[in-house]
Amino acid sequence: MTLTDAPMPLWEVFIRSRSGAPHKHAGSVHAPDATMALQAARDVYTRRGEAVSIWVVASSAIVASDPDQKGELFEPTGSKIYRHPTFYKVPDEVGHM
Repeated sequence: MTLTDAPMPLWEVFIRSRSGAPHKHAGSVHAPDATMALQAARDVYTRRGEAVSIWVVASSAIVASDPDQKGELFEPTGSKIYRHPTFYKVPDEVGHM
C-alpha cells in the first residue's frame, strides 16, 4: 500500500476571527498529519486573513452525543426551573440588561 492508497485522516477546523472571540467550526480537511492539516486549514479557510487562530482536531478524537438519546441526556434539566430565569421579576429601574 502506498501513501496515495491509504485514506487520509479527516480533521475538523475551528477558526477564531479576533482575540477574545470563541473558535467556531469552519469545516473539515483531509491531511496525513496535524501539521499538514493546519496548513490546509489555513489555505482553505483563511484566504482573506480573517483569522487570528486556527485549531485542527482529528475527527476521530471528537466524542459527540447521539441525537436519538437527547431525552436521556438533556431532559433532567427541564425539571430544574431555577436554571431558567423566566420567573424572576426585573424592576423597571434596571432597564435593559
